[in-house]
Amino acid sequence: MRKWWLLIVVMVLVFTLAACQSSEKTSEEDGITNSSVTVVEKDEELENAKAMFQPLGELVIPTDNEMTEEKIELGKQLYFDSRLSGDNKQSCMSCHSPGAGYGDGLKTFSGFQGHVGSRNSPTIINAAYYKEYFWDGRAGSLEEQALGPIQSEVEMNQDLIELVEELNAVPQYVEDFQSVFEDKISAENIAKAIAAFERTLTISDTAFDRYLAGDDDAISADAKEGMKLFVGKASCITCHAGPALSDGLYHNLGAEGDEGRLAVTDDEADLGAFRTPQLRGLEHTAPYMHDGSLATIEDVVDYYNEGGGTHTNKSALIKELNLTEKESKQLVEFLKSMSGDSPVVEAPTIY
Repeated sequence: MRKWWLLIVVMVLVFTLAACQSSEKTSEEDGITNSSVTVVEKDEELENAKAMFQPLGELVIPTDNEMTEEKIELGKQLYFDSRLSGDNKQSCMSCHSPGAGYGDGLKTFSGFQGHVGSRNSPTIINAAYYKEYFWDGRAGSLEEQALGPIQSEVEMNQDLIELVEELNAVPQYVEDFQSVFEDKISAENIAKAIAAFERTLTISDTAFDRYLAGDDDAISADAKEGMKLFVGKASCITCHAGPALSDGLYHNLGAEGDEGRLAVTDDEADLGAFRTPQLRGLEHTAPYMHDGSLATIEDVVDYYNEGGGTHTNKSALIKELNLTEKESKQLVEFLKSMSGDSPVVEAPTIY
């Protein structure tokens, strides 16, 4: 009888030990040990905010102006050539310089023979993703935009017929246009070449984009809080939405003194309205706004936080945000994460 009792005790001990070992193995496989339990909680608000953004995506190239290396090089040559201005002193690069984020670093542009413009020179960075061009959207394509400043009396003041004559006097240009377009030099082909070059001036690899792609450490904790504010309390995404971070629409932010989109549409609802700019490359493109009135990204956030300007036609979307000082800094940190590296272009030797 005693032997049977001892056998039962031994069997119970064996089964108990086996059960403990099995439990420990299962726990280890799950990444949890009896001595240490780690629980990672997912930030649902951040995940929801992140889901509202998209990568920049592929650029749509017009079927009548396909990109080739030869065409891009010709466009770059023209972009840097001061023959495109009436007095041969200004080029496209004068107001859209690689060293100034493809703007000019000035509040408003400096035009033909020192004319002081009323609007800021917008960056060319990612401009190819817009559907309309200039602050007021008066051009419907990058090709149309390319010829606008050349002909403008207050910008480059060059007659297109005279420009074609000047370029025809340069044998290398005649050869290049024939090679690229199988055609002679013309205003249309000049526009196509410049637009092809400008379509290469893009930024898509930013800390922000790497974070969207799955690199959780690409942006700081403050930038992540700023992302939440961007889609939430600050409501920036209302206008800065979509792959290009611009709705492509026109809004009056409260600034006085410029009729804006009204000059294009003749619609009073567009008085003082300007196109929403895209945001990649932001740190490279100061100063900001259509009139260059805000010197830093911090100034821009403060402007919106205070509810914009006082224009009577100010958009109903522009309201006081009531961001705290800490929240403003977090939003700035997020905006800066969109900057990336400005495209590097070496100036060619002009023919």
